[in-house]
Amino acid sequence: MFIVKPRGQTVWEGKTVKLHCTVAGWPKPRMAWYKNNVLIDAKAHPEKYTAESNYNMHSLEIKNCDFLDTAKYHVSALNVKGEASSVANIVIKSRYLILFFHILFPPSLPEHGVTFETTIIDKFEVAFGREGETMSLGCTVIIYPTVKKYQPEVVWYRNSVPLKPSKWVHTHWSGERATLTLIHLNKEDEGMYTLRVNTKSGFDSYSAYVFVRDADVEVEGVPVAPLDVRCHDANKDYVVVTWKQPAVEGSSSILGYYIDRCEVGTHHWAQCNDTPVKYARFPVTGLVEGRSYIFRVRALNKAGVSRPSRVSEAVVAMDPSDRAPGPSAPWTGMIKFTEEDSTVGVVPGEPTDVVVTEATKSYVVLAWKPPVQRGHEGVMYYIEKCMSGTDTWQRVNTGMPVKSPRFALFDLAEGKSYSFRVRCCNSAGVGEPSESTGDITVGDKLDLPSAPGNPVATRNTDTSVVVFWAASKDVKHLAGYYIECSVVGTDDWVPCNNKPVKQTRFVCHGLTTGANLVFRVKAVNAAGYSQSSSNSDAVVVQAAISIPGKPSGVTLLEAVKDYMVLGWTAPANNGGADVRGYFVDYRTVKGGVVGKWHELNHQALTTTSYKAENLKENVFYQFQVRAMNMAGVSKASLPSASLECKEWTITVPGAPVGLHVLEVRDTSVVVLWEPPAFNGRTPVNGYYLDIKEASAGSDGWKAVHEKANKMKYMKVTGLKAGTSYIFHVRAQNLAGVGKPSAALGPILAQTRPGTKEIYVDVDDNGVISMIFECSEMKEGSEFVWSKNYQAITDTSRLTIISEKGKTRAIFNSPSLEDLGTFSCVVTNTDGISSSYTLTEEELLKMCCSSVIPFKSQMAMDLLEKGRVRFWTQLEKYTSDCQVEYVFNDVIITQGKKYTMNFDKSTGIIEMFMDSLEVTDEGTFTFNLVDGKAKGTTSLVLIGDEFRELQKKSEFARAEWVRKQGPHFVEYLDFTVTPACDVLLKCKIGNVKRETEIIWSKDAIEIAEDDEDSQKIEMKDGELTFNIGKISKQDAGIYEVFLRDERGKDKSTFNLTDAGKVSLMNFSLFRVIANSSSEIKVVSTEHGIILYSMVTYYNEDLRVGWLHKDGKIAASERVKSGVTGEQLWLKINEPTEKDKGKYTMDVFDGKDGVKRVFDLSGKDRARVVGGLPDVVAIQEGKSLNLTGNVWGEPQPEVCWMKNDRELLSDDRYKLKFEAGKFASITIASVTTADSGKYALVVKNKYGTEAGEFTVSVYNPDDEDTAVRLRRHCAALCPINLSSLLPATPVGHGGPDTDTSGRFSGLSRTKIWGLTENTTASFLGSIPLKQPKGKRLATGCFEPISHSCL
Repeated sequence: MFIVKPRGQTVWEGKTVKLHCTVAGWPKPRMAWYKNNVLIDAKAHPEKYTAESNYNMHSLEIKNCDFLDTAKYHVSALNVKGEASSVANIVIKSRYLILFFHILFPPSLPEHGVTFETTIIDKFEVAFGREGETMSLGCTVIIYPTVKKYQPEVVWYRNSVPLKPSKWVHTHWSGERATLTLIHLNKEDEGMYTLRVNTKSGFDSYSAYVFVRDADVEVEGVPVAPLDVRCHDANKDYVVVTWKQPAVEGSSSILGYYIDRCEVGTHHWAQCNDTPVKYARFPVTGLVEGRSYIFRVRALNKAGVSRPSRVSEAVVAMDPSDRAPGPSAPWTGMIKFTEEDSTVGVVPGEPTDVVVTEATKSYVVLAWKPPVQRGHEGVMYYIEKCMSGTDTWQRVNTGMPVKSPRFALFDLAEGKSYSFRVRCCNSAGVGEPSESTGDITVGDKLDLPSAPGNPVATRNTDTSVVVFWAASKDVKHLAGYYIECSVVGTDDWVPCNNKPVKQTRFVCHGLTTGANLVFRVKAVNAAGYSQSSSNSDAVVVQAAISIPGKPSGVTLLEAVKDYMVLGWTAPANNGGADVRGYFVDYRTVKGGVVGKWHELNHQALTTTSYKAENLKENVFYQFQVRAMNMAGVSKASLPSASLECKEWTITVPGAPVGLHVLEVRDTSVVVLWEPPAFNGRTPVNGYYLDIKEASAGSDGWKAVHEKANKMKYMKVTGLKAGTSYIFHVRAQNLAGVGKPSAALGPILAQTRPGTKEIYVDVDDNGVISMIFECSEMKEGSEFVWSKNYQAITDTSRLTIISEKGKTRAIFNSPSLEDLGTFSCVVTNTDGISSSYTLTEEELLKMCCSSVIPFKSQMAMDLLEKGRVRFWTQLEKYTSDCQVEYVFNDVIITQGKKYTMNFDKSTGIIEMFMDSLEVTDEGTFTFNLVDGKAKGTTSLVLIGDEFRELQKKSEFARAEWVRKQGPHFVEYLDFTVTPACDVLLKCKIGNVKRETEIIWSKDAIEIAEDDEDSQKIEMKDGELTFNIGKISKQDAGIYEVFLRDERGKDKSTFNLTDAGKVSLMNFSLFRVIANSSSEIKVVSTEHGIILYSMVTYYNEDLRVGWLHKDGKIAASERVKSGVTGEQLWLKINEPTEKDKGKYTMDVFDGKDGVKRVFDLSGKDRARVVGGLPDVVAIQEGKSLNLTGNVWGEPQPEVCWMKNDRELLSDDRYKLKFEAGKFASITIASVTTADSGKYALVVKNKYGTEAGEFTVSVYNPDDEDTAVRLRRHCAALCPINLSSLLPATPVGHGGPDTDTSGRFSGLSRTKIWGLTENTTASFLGSIPLKQPKGKRLATGCFEPISHSCL
């Protein structure tokens, strides 16, 4: 509270003012100083203000005061308990200003000694914005007279409510222009905005509507954001939040709303309700006392949740009684402390006036008054309920008593009745209960509004419609109405307003001109939307017709003894319809006393002049004029000056009358007028039209023409687009030039958007017509044609047909009588008009069958030897058609330079020129005459186009000369063969046996005895140079020369050029990539190999391997590489993860060639064991070998000997058992059985061969050991000492010496030997194991099988 309030002061200009106040409160309040409700930032303006606060003493110092510091200052004190403020008025007096006013104005005048006149110009119009945008509105304000340092009060209003500056609203007054800026538009900003300018003499204002459209929704079909979120009935832990439903519900009806809250100073939003609420009103509980909160609301439908609304104003959770400042006491200069009586231990009394303030099917809100006896420490409350028909009271808030005398109860059974009561409590205990509320039935107490009455839509402007409707009946708590419109024939409804309006009349702006619309209205309150009203009658969006404005400038044009001729200016606003006539009134004036008005004419005048007859000589009269259109008669013009009726003796003509304009364009306008009523002594023989820019002074008039114009119209050209002009006309007779007419204007030189011009059309039958179209036809609008701006009286010359915004004037019999300017005016529009001047030249072109039709206009072709062909083709013609060939307006004839031809069977006209020279630059024309019909076609060859054509002609001629001798048909280029050889090739023509063909590289001729000469071939006119597999040594410049007595030619290929090398590489890569075979798989001892063969490999070729479309990273287990022409991928120790699709990507210079192999889910055929590498067996013994195979699906098996397949017979016993064991048995082997054998297995996923060698020997031969050693060494050079394991599993190790030779026997399994077969190792056989080979059995000697 304020102990001492600041006092108002009045001081002289230049002095310093200091305002003081003393404030008490706890917690310590924050202080803020304001000037005319605008916060003063003393730190930002230290040179002007100083604000201090010491021990509850606060002051504001204003330095060097001037007239602008005169204002209302108020200081505000704020803490969590509330706000208090005080106001002081400061008046700054100026000695100079007072002296100035006393000198200029008597003391009896109003304050400041002057009456101010306010004019608002440059006004803002109806504006449209979108949520999230920033919008500025502004007007220029002129205050007359201008008084130094005096500023008016500028106030902005929205819907008649003054706007205060905030983070959403910024205002600015520059001294001349008032600006309002709306930051981050929301639908709350929609409404009628008014600028009010207050002065000491009154006020002036201007208003316009601002529409705010919804921002685009993030999800299609969701509702738009709610609006106008407000807080009511705030208490210690409770507040009621209200909002308004949006205009657009989305693709389905709104199911409910979510309310969010955020504590001021944080950015955390918490949802207040788990279940969406239908009512646009919700009690929020659980607030923390003393904290400030803001709220927002989101709408929900089946499609989703809307964007949140604009946040509410901050509200403090506190007792309303703590908000109001306490009563102030006069300052006595002494502070007295008193001690209140202790009330500790007093149980509070019962609350009173417990009522239900709100009841819906979702919740019930109770309110009550605190008890009179509450104790010093304050009270809290318990709420109890009792279901109707029982006597059992249940406490609702069992956990924590509430602090506010408000409480919202949820989770009540809809349709059930309850009674409620309240108890108070404090530290001393719980008081007695209040009186019961009586039975309250849970349910919605607020009904939906009824549908509004039938809407009526009426025309307003070209983009707006006024809608009226009857208010909804018996509606409670109406939030307003939403208006929607739809194009006739569709069911797409668009909102006209996004903020509900409460009045039953609304102007819907932003509509499309000419659209045919219907409208409907729906009401809304907290319970929801009403049903939509019935649709209005359809209305077309176009300007409404009203009565015209007042005529002006009533002047005297001629005076005689008993009559006077009057003239006036037509009204600037015709009310949307043409002025149909005028009525003139008069009254007499005697000694300054005026009589009654009397009508002069009973029938409307069609001109802006009138001859007032039967007047009395030497009597003074005043006249006034009223205009009439189809809507009615206007108000009367201002009375003319008092005019005396006496005869004029002037010799020059009077002023022309009836000035008006047509065909206003960016750079031209047509001015029309009527002759003066008074001709002077001789008839009028001409007129002078004068012009000046609207911004120029009285000396800015300029004559449009020098010689007198005998017509009553003139087209003024050379205007500046966007500039306004004023016109007047002077009449001339033999006596001289009369006075100018009344000024016409200002006229803005600007082409109306969508303006169309008259154009001439000639149909296939030669009928000539003028056509004009208008898209802005209104009700009652007509096309009016005129010739030379005079009404067309001779209807035999033209036939006029008009329908649906289009008119056609058809010439019945075109002749020279039809020459002139034809114009067309559209009535009931804002001067829409156009004209077309028909000249003799144009008429002759169109007359008589009109023009000869062309199938194609003149064109030009470039021929061999550089010859040029000009040609055209006619569509319709007779055998009498004649052609005249013209160059630069000079007729040319056939001769050495020109050759002409007219093929009348095809209609093709041709002219040939052997070459183009510098003098041939210009225009070539074919003039045709076919009886009365004529035709002309031309081709212009000048400038760059001609020079380019001349170069092409010269080049074509040079090419022809070149081809007379040996020449290149195709110049040197390259190709890549399927074998990846690079060929340089070219085609030659017109060669003879005597023609020399010379190849060179880097300017060095390739002679016949050079090695490179073997690479040169010629066949069928094609020369080739086979570079072979290209390498860096092949880089260089290759040239081919042709020459004989007829001429010579040369072709060059630069293989050093990086671009050509790159292109060649790409071609090579493409051949290599396309030559790659399908991927195959082979198995190894360590895993598998995927490979593809190419015809050739280049080191720059890029090859990539992918597994399951992912790039394979190189590792010790998985490697890729190239061996010769084999591109391979090795996978050692494959696992289940290695299954899947493998892709080899070979770069071909463009997209790449891919080869795919699938290892997914199945196993390829493999030989997994059981076979030796070498078998040595004695002649006559039996051989039995068994190999283990694997594969899924089961593989096919065959045995091969020396690459030939073996078949099972009496000698060879071949078996395949259990799909896993393949065996071969040879009974009583002979030396013929020696050779290379293989077990071949295959399935759809792969093929593998287990190869081994069988050697059969005869022990009776001489020196058998030596021969066997040599034979075995040749078959398998294996070092057995390095091959055999130190200790084979289940057997003892062999006895070997340090040289690797066997010195004894080992019990080791000999693969493939049958029972009763004996063999032993043959010692001293040095064998080496090749990499990747399986263990061999070596060579054998017969020993007993029992030792094995």
